[in-house]
Order: sequence, then C-alpha cells, then structure tokens
Amino acid sequence: MADTHSPLSLVVVSAGISDPSSTRLLADRIAQKTVNSLQKQGRTVATKVIDLGPLAVDIAQAIVSGHPNERLQPEIKELAAADGLIAATPVYTAGVSGLFKSFYDILDTDLIVAKPALLSGTGGSSRHALVIEDQLRPTFSYLRALTVPTSVYAAPGDWSSPALGERIDRAATELAALMTSGVGKAIADRAWAGYQHRFGGNATRAEQTAADIDFDSPLMRLAAGGEPIRKDHTSGS
Repeated sequence: MADTHSPLSLVVVSAGISDPSSTRLLADRIAQKTVNSLQKQGRTVATKVIDLGPLAVDIAQAIVSGHPNERLQPEIKELAAADGLIAATPVYTAGVSGLFKSFYDILDTDLIVAKPALLSGTGGSSRHALVIEDQLRPTFSYLRALTVPTSVYAAPGDWSSPALGERIDRAATELAALMTSGVGKAIADRAWAGYQHRFGGNATRAEQTAADIDFDSPLMRLAAGGEPIRKDHTSGS
C-alpha cells in the first residue's frame, strides 16, 4: 500500500540551453500541473530542477572518464531518490539533444528502475514530434523507467493552442497517478535482484546488491584464492 503521508519528490531534468529556454518553460509548465494534481490529492511535493546546460563540461568529462565528478553526484543522487521524473529535451535535426542523451548515458542502468517518468520535448517544427516516441521512449525503456502513456511535444505554433494545455494536463495527471500509486516501488522491491546492477553505484538500492552476490559460487571462491566446489556427477549402483 502506498504511503499517503510522506512528502513526494519530483525531479525535472531539462536540456534546454538558451535563456529563456522553451524546453525549460515546457518542463516547468508540466511540473506545475503535476504538483497541482498531487496537491489536490492532499500530497506534499518538493520539486527539484536539474538544468544540464551548466553541467555540460562535467557530463562530457564523465563520458570520457566513466566517473561522474563531485558536481554531478548530488544531482544524480537527487534523481535516484525522486518519486517522479519529468525529462525534457530540445530536438535538433530530427534528434534529441546530445547533452540530454549524454547525461542519461552516464547514469547507472538501475538508477531509475520502475521510476515514473514523463517524456517531453520542444522543437522548431511539428515534423519533429515523433522524436519523443522514436528516440526518448526506447532510451527510458532500456533504463526500465515507468514512462507515462502521454508524451508532450511543443513546436512554436503549439504554445497558444488549447490542445497543448490539454495534453499537458493529461500527461501530468498520469504522472501524478503513478507517483501516488506506489506501483514503482512495489516493482523495484519485488524484482530488484533480477535487474543488472553496478555494485556500489548511485541507485538508492545499490547498497542492497551485496546480498545478491553468491560468495559460494565457484568463480567467487577462485577469486578469493580457494578451490571451487566440484559436484560429483557419478551415480552409485
């Protein structure tokens, strides 16, 4: 049963780099609708925004070194502990932002397992609208996040359209419902051992992965300098 008393955490990851950024504006609008929906249910929610633009050099260094530095670690931990995620990217030349993709490339693959996530993006033309479904959704499926059914894309002509507001409302309602349902936590609780983990990684459950290691396996015995257990396959008569 979901805990209806503890505060919820909503993290927004925006790859917009202009000032003002249409991608950030869209993400903020979605976040506010999500917060409104949660508050109507009597829930307290704290929102954290991770702007990737100022972290671009750190993300590039992490791609090369394989290790996020001290500027990235607090942001990654915020994301790991979040109850919900709004991911927002600009679309360039029919593809998601390289900065956006690079950030998710440096995350542990178990960091957002079963985490409710809403996918969104902005672009200069409505022709790019399917980039969200074609590129973002497969990435988040690989990371095993619980993406809501409705994604949100906004081209310049959409901002004054009632249809965009309706789509934001629907997507935000779906995200709020998943965040309060507790289904993500239930999935992670029951299936955690079945996912691939980076031992000692940034996932909030990473400390539990020691229990998943079979120290009596032949490989672990050899690594410790011992002899592997040999099974006797002979049968007596």
